Amino acid sequence: MLPGLYLNASNIHDYATMLLKHHGGTLVFKGPWLSNMKFIATCDPMNLHHISSRSFENYGKGSEFHEVFEILGDGILNADGETWKYSRALLHSLFRQRSFEFFLQETIQEKLESCLLPFLDHISKEGMEVDIQDTFQKFIFDIVSLAILGFDPDCLSIGSPNVALEKAFSEIEASILYRHVVPHFLWKLQKWLQIGEEKKLIKARKIIETFLHEQITSKRKVQRKCNNNKKDEGCSDVLTNIMVQEWEKGQIDDKFLRDTAINLLAAGRDTISAGLCWFIWLVARHPCVEAKIIEEIRSSVRDKKEACTAFGYEKLGKLVYLHAAICETFRLYPPVPINHKCAMKSDTLPSGHHVDSNTMILSAIYPMGRMKEVWGQDCLEFKPERWISDTGEIVPVPSYKFMTFNAGPRSCLGKNMSFIKMKMVAAAILCNYHVQVVEGHPVSPCASVVLHMKHGLKVRVTKRCN
Repeated sequence: MLPGLYLNASNIHDYATMLLKHHGGTLVFKGPWLSNMKFIATCDPMNLHHISSRSFENYGKGSEFHEVFEILGDGILNADGETWKYSRALLHSLFRQRSFEFFLQETIQEKLESCLLPFLDHISKEGMEVDIQDTFQKFIFDIVSLAILGFDPDCLSIGSPNVALEKAFSEIEASILYRHVVPHFLWKLQKWLQIGEEKKLIKARKIIETFLHEQITSKRKVQRKCNNNKKDEGCSDVLTNIMVQEWEKGQIDDKFLRDTAINLLAAGRDTISAGLCWFIWLVARHPCVEAKIIEEIRSSVRDKKEACTAFGYEKLGKLVYLHAAICETFRLYPPVPINHKCAMKSDTLPSGHHVDSNTMILSAIYPMGRMKEVWGQDCLEFKPERWISDTGEIVPVPSYKFMTFNAGPRSCLGKNMSFIKMKMVAAAILCNYHVQVVEGHPVSPCASVVLHMKHGLKVRVTKRCN
């Protein structure tokens, strides 16, 4: 099986879809002897329900996942057991605070008005082509950095500076995918020799860790000066909130803060920017969908100028069709196309496949959206209407069928925040501009742990007459 994997590595997600369709939704992959490459890939909803919920205690991340994603340390995306429970409880407490939601919305709004919209105005006036994927990556990284660290790297500006920190995350994604498709001994040898993809990863990791060390050190100094203040004073970003919340229990170590920060930065930056890029592309290809979204946005507010610049939490909740279009985008192009679990003990899946202990399970989220057995004969079509009931509400879909935000106890804590970001940015762009993909520009998924576009997305932007 390994030659087929290598030959199709550049088109891995569609290749996996083809294989899983052929094998009825679940595939046992076996690599060469001594390669340590055996795993089960599945997009069967019942298998995924079993793994993520019913037998949750038997399926963790495992040592192999922790090794491949070592850059994440003991953060929430990489941890198991008590470490994971502690991180999740702490972040859940923070994210559910109404004050943090308001802070996030204000941060997005300020960056939209001061950064993204002026940038697109400039592109529109100059009649320039722009890679909107690169634009979104920089813009979302600015927002996520502000929300998590209270620091604005200002990646997106008229001059579009090449920010090493933001680029380092892209390098890490490519290197981590490489670790998935080659035998372990090979990438470990490259790491030891500091050559190839591993050399790039080492360099990128150093950039990120140096930056985070500086940020944490700076916050420590500030916290020592105001540790007697009330908890709600001067605490907006995630790291500051964690420091304040945990101060009375004893000073938490820098490694925990570093791991938490890098996990949230990676998750927030890449998933939202990828989702926005695919959303813009799909909407550009479906003018009827675009027209419905714009009509919904404009009819939900009284002031047309306000509709083009600002949306609060209550107004976002009224945008049902926009919400449906985003769900449909995530169904077809999930930002994280695969998810990893490892069986602690031997088990049997609902499909009848036997699972040995220490076997890696890949939840194939990208192929699931293309399965007729799951989504019907029209599964390849972009139809926001499939998410809207006859009463005009969003149709509830089981999380194990729509795995974009995971399912069970490990379901994504940032789901609501993701929709807030997506809706605010999408509404601002579509109300103000018409986005047209450059004719002939190739669009295909990138072979990466995050579903970016392989060649970016070249577009032209024209100002709308409101």
